[in-house]
Amino acid sequence: MENGIAQIAVFAAFLYSVVLHEVAHGYVAEQKGDSTARYAGRLTLNPIRHLDPVGSFLLPLVMFFTGGPIFGWAKPVPYNPNLMRDRRWDPLKVMAAGPGTNIALAIVVGVFLRLLLATGVAPAIMVQILAMVVYLNLILAVFNLIPIPPFDGRFLLGLFSPVLMFRAEI
Repeated sequence: MENGIAQIAVFAAFLYSVVLHEVAHGYVAEQKGDSTARYAGRLTLNPIRHLDPVGSFLLPLVMFFTGGPIFGWAKPVPYNPNLMRDRRWDPLKVMAAGPGTNIALAIVVGVFLRLLLATGVAPAIMVQILAMVVYLNLILAVFNLIPIPPFDGRFLLGLFSPVLMFRAEI
């Protein structure tokens, strides 16, 4: 994507995809009885509340200037599984909320893109941006489902062995 405006638009969409991912964790945790994320001020769409100095700035800049794949992360949303009504399954639902949000965003943007393409009035740059948003959200969802800490998928290990259940921040 050579157009600077398109790159900025994709970056902004990616930033909000990550923010929505994190807010979804906190929202589901609150629905399950834990208001830790609300008390920490993390149930907000303000990206500044979710940025991690190392994962959101330092590492992506280093990767950009060294020519590597750009990689980063947001601050995890805190939650307390002891405050949830169902301590076995509610943390799994909280974990699934982030990747589920990314999949839902990919579907919604993908359907919108298909509708634009069907009308034949979609500018090429808009098609590029929307296609990249779909792609990035699917990558975020799949990447976060890797079943090793610190990824959201670490909870999948706990389904098979209570000893391996990692109950830390999401």
